[in-house]
Amino acid sequence: MHRQMILDLLEQYTPSDDRDEQCRQRFVAFVRSNPDCFERSLACGHITGAAWLLDPTGCKVLLTHHRKLNCWLQVGGHADGQCDIIEVAMREAQEESGIEDICVVDPKIFDLDIHTIPAHNGLPAHEHFDVRFLLQSDSKKLVISDESHDLQWFDAQELLQMNLDESILRMRRKWLQRPVTQRSSTGTKAQRK
Repeated sequence: MHRQMILDLLEQYTPSDDRDEQCRQRFVAFVRSNPDCFERSLACGHITGAAWLLDPTGCKVLLTHHRKLNCWLQVGGHADGQCDIIEVAMREAQEESGIEDICVVDPKIFDLDIHTIPAHNGLPAHEHFDVRFLLQSDSKKLVISDESHDLQWFDAQELLQMNLDESILRMRRKWLQRPVTQRSSTGTKAQRK
């Protein structure tokens, strides 16, 4: 079953609070009831993959100023039929940042979010069931894609000075609860703050 991988990830996900658990339950119900949940053509909504992408020091996160939505968001996008959602998150992070060297900090789900995408260019409003992973780059060089107005690295304090969606602030809180992750020549290592 092509949905088993995401169902397993959802089963292993540890919710941080009641909202998170309700979101996880909605995800499971959506995946189980929609065999085409990874397809953009599913009009009611679809699975998307995203990255909380850290810089090489683990102290900054990359956000994109999304062209259509006109706000700062994590990098990510549509699965377009691909059921390995962590691969989707990595692909979208590379496409939206221009960074080739991206690694997985943790293969477990970092965050879940369900949000409504407004109607646009003849497409009806629909929901994105966004699965977010903690990834890290070995580079700070960025290439802005045509989907963005801007790309920037932000530290945790800078995020508080911005008008950000609650889901971004929630990921910030989760990030700060983890040990600092710093890339080294021998791979990824964790260091306590």
